[in-house]
Amino acid sequence: MRVLIAEDDPIIALGLETKLAALGHEVVARVADGHSAVREAARTCPDAVVMDVVMPGIDGLEAACAITRSRPVPIVAITAHDQSEFVERAIRCGVAAYLVKPVDGRQVERALRLAVSRYAEFETMRTEVGRLQEALETRRLVERAKGILMDRAGLPEEEAFLKIQRRARDSNRTMADVARQIIDAADILQ
Repeated sequence: MRVLIAEDDPIIALGLETKLAALGHEVVARVADGHSAVREAARTCPDAVVMDVVMPGIDGLEAACAITRSRPVPIVAITAHDQSEFVERAIRCGVAAYLVKPVDGRQVERALRLAVSRYAEFETMRTEVGRLQEALETRRLVERAKGILMDRAGLPEEEAFLKIQRRARDSNRTMADVARQIIDAADILQ
């Protein structure tokens, strides 16, 4: 994986880079503050981010929120503070794994794998939600267009549906597009 490290302690940052390289990962950038983490995440498009929570400027969790808003990526938060407030903020910011210092290479590798796995599951769910929202919108449009055809053309429900379906097929458009056209035409006539 291509990994961005955000850690303000240069010795810990170097140790993380060494551990990640030994595990076969490429460190695309190493930064020491939250603003630089956000900037480098946008520039390098890493596969994952390993980020300290307490850093100068904006902290690691604020940076994680900004990175997630701009381009979601698996993030592993590392901190010396094992406080529930940090964990809660990390969850809200989209952090997928959380480690307490000191960490060894195996912990980092497990956390990265967990973060990438959770991220993949989240992206799958996001795609599915988008697909379902689109299907629901199509159904809503088709139902409205059917109602218009039933009222204005006196068609039974099944025939109105088949008319929309045939028009979509014959014109190589989606049923949603055909339904929108019927709705727009009806709105103009009102």
